This record gives sequence, C-alpha cells and structure tokens, in this order.
Amino acid sequence: MDTDFASLVRRLAEDARAASLQLAAASTEAKNRALLALAAGLEAAVAPLLAANARDLEAGRAAGLAPAMLERLTLNEARIRQLAEGVRQVAALPDPVGAELERTVRPNGLLIRKVRVPIGVIAIIYESRPNVTIDCAVLCLKSGNASLLRGGKEAFHSNTALAGLVGDALAAAGLPRTAVQLMPTTERAALAELLKLDDLIHCVIPRGGEALIRFVAENSTIPVIKHYKGVCFVYVDRAADFALAEPIVVNAKVQRPGVCNAAEQLLVHRTVAGEFLPRIARAFAAARNGGVELRCDAESAAILAAAGLPARAATPEDFRTEFLDYVMAVRVVGSLDDAIATINRDSSSHSDAIVTRDEAAARRFQTGVDSATVYWNASTRFTDGYEFGLGAEIGISTDRLHARGPMGLVELCSYKFVIDGTGQVRG
Repeated sequence: MDTDFASLVRRLAEDARAASLQLAAASTEAKNRALLALAAGLEAAVAPLLAANARDLEAGRAAGLAPAMLERLTLNEARIRQLAEGVRQVAALPDPVGAELERTVRPNGLLIRKVRVPIGVIAIIYESRPNVTIDCAVLCLKSGNASLLRGGKEAFHSNTALAGLVGDALAAAGLPRTAVQLMPTTERAALAELLKLDDLIHCVIPRGGEALIRFVAENSTIPVIKHYKGVCFVYVDRAADFALAEPIVVNAKVQRPGVCNAAEQLLVHRTVAGEFLPRIARAFAAARNGGVELRCDAESAAILAAAGLPARAATPEDFRTEFLDYVMAVRVVGSLDDAIATINRDSSSHSDAIVTRDEAAARRFQTGVDSATVYWNASTRFTDGYEFGLGAEIGISTDRLHARGPMGLVELCSYKFVIDGTGQVRG
C-alpha cells in the first residue's frame, strides 16, 4: 500500500509548529534540564548506540560506501562522549532568546525594543553523519526552535536511536517530545512534500553532498540556508615558515579528509615552490601510508618530477573539486594577488588559509578573500561550531544573508519589535 507522504509530513510539521510555540516560551532552566538529561542519556546508552550504528555500517559496507563516507557514518565511544560534552557546552551557553538588541524611545514616548526570538520550526536535511542528529536537536532546543530532522538512509538506525534519547530528555524536563522529531522515512517523496510546507516550517538547512543541497534549494518554497560544497584552499606564501606550513597543510588535508572544512587545494608562491613542494609531498607520505595523491599544474608537476616524487597532471575540473579523499590539487602562483584571485574564482567561499610570517600579506589575504572563514597560520579544519566555542553547529553557511560560517545559537534566532505605549495614537 502506498504511503500518504503528504499527510504524514504535514502531521509532523503541525506537531512541530505547536511545539515551537511552547518551546519559545520555555524557561532557560527547563531547556537546560533537557540538555543535561540528554548528555547523561548519551553516556548511559553507549552500548545500544554502538549496536545501532553497527547495523548502519554493515549496510553501508554492503552498499559499497566509500571509506571516507563510512568514516563519517561511524560512531565510537569517544565520539559519543564528545557528543555528550558538546551538549553540556550548549547547556552552559547563555540563552539567546529574549536578549534585547536595541532600545529606542520615540518623541511621542513609545518605547521600542528589538528582542531576539526563535525562528520557529527548522527542518534539517542531512546525510551520513549521525552526530548531526544531536548537534541540530540541541542547538534548536536551546534557541527555542522546534526541529524536524530528516537523516539519510545510511544512518537510519543510528539516527533513530539518538532521536529516541532526545525525546526521553525532553519528556523528563516537561517539554513536548514533538519539539524534536526525526522523520520516520527517508523516501525522497516525503522530502519533496516537506519542502512545500512554508505555512508551518520557517527555515530549511540541508547538510550533505552537493546533489542533496541543490535538490533542496531548487525544490523548496521555504527559505534555505546552505553551502553546496567545501572547496577549501591553503596558500603557502613567499614569506611562509616551512616548519609552520608543513603541519598546517598536512592537518588540513589528512586529519579528516571526508569533511567540508578539509583542504582540497594547495597554492604555493613561485619563489618557494621548488623547496616546499617536495617537502610537503614527503610529509604527506610520512603522515599516511600511501601519502596523498597530488594533482598538479605543469609547474608543480615539473618540480615534483625533478625531485623524483610522483605527481598526476590535473584536469581543469580538479581545481574546483571537493575530493573528500586523500587527494589534493596543487598550483604554483606568482603573487599574493594571484592567490587571492584564484581563491575567489575557484573556491566555494567556505574556509581558506594563508601561511606566512608577513602580517601585512596576511591582512591583505583576510580582507581580499571573500569566504565565510579566512585563516592566518592555522588549519582550515577549525571551521566548526565546537572549535569556535559554539558548543556545536547546525551547519556552515556560505550564504550572505542572515548567517555566514558556523551557525550556533544566535544564528538560529530572528527578532521582533516589542513596543510599550501609554495611550499613544497616530494622528
């Protein structure tokens, strides 16, 4: 029998909208009770969570998921405990709801205050990474938003187990379970119905591959906050300290290659390329058995070949690709301005870094590169809500409106005007 996805999804959205109105008025204390109960619940449920995750991993291997995707899907005890710590960090953060942003007294005596409020109902569409279930649920909860979570089929058992813990924590704190709901189906038809519900859902945040994000953006009647992909650059400047540059580049590429803030592109200034490129190729080999496949322009390929090191000729597409693997595209540039222009043309405006001892060059780079996060002498891997002190993140936006970069509690709020009068009428 065919499932009535339209009725199913509308019912979930209606429940979420009703819960959002309750949550918007909930006390900070009640929200924090739920968060602390969830943190304790995660730590107490390590064994069943690992069992649920094992089912997903087994199915993923059978389906031929790439190693990088399996790594993103994997839960282990350390990651579960990190999730619990992130929940406690969110509980410890100031509640953004109700903060007064501006205050004006008009000549007629009207007191006009601009006050931070929840957005309302937020739908999060995501793939692979079960930690997103917790990150998004807790950030929406603390910021007073109800959330509708639609995870990918590859993490369905993990997400279901995690969402069950969230529901238990909400109920223990006297808050509606429907404030956080995991869609019980991963069918694309249900997602298509959800994206039409602009009368009940106020914002959609897709997290996953470019194909998913483009589908959401192109089919949603609800405002979408997004980034399509993470084509992140590291530029090694003529004034770079190689002892600093080497671990930064290795970390940005190798530490966790299957995530959006991993570096995919390496630019090296021509005056140092002859020395630095062989050094970084050897460093990659030392950091990982098999090294990193370098896809090079003609100049960088010639340098590596002269040093007896492997290099593959890059295609034009390689210079705009998010590999999500142990692969990096390499180019030699003639100046800082060339590096900035190359990044602004070929990056995804996500996270880009310069390594240099020249502060003036670094400030020009940070000003000139039009990306959500721009680093000087640090790995791009820090573009993350946890690392930025946000406790967690609901996503990383490369949009220009409303939110940009890692999105924490404040970015999940809107505002309204609250006006106090003493009988004023307009003439």
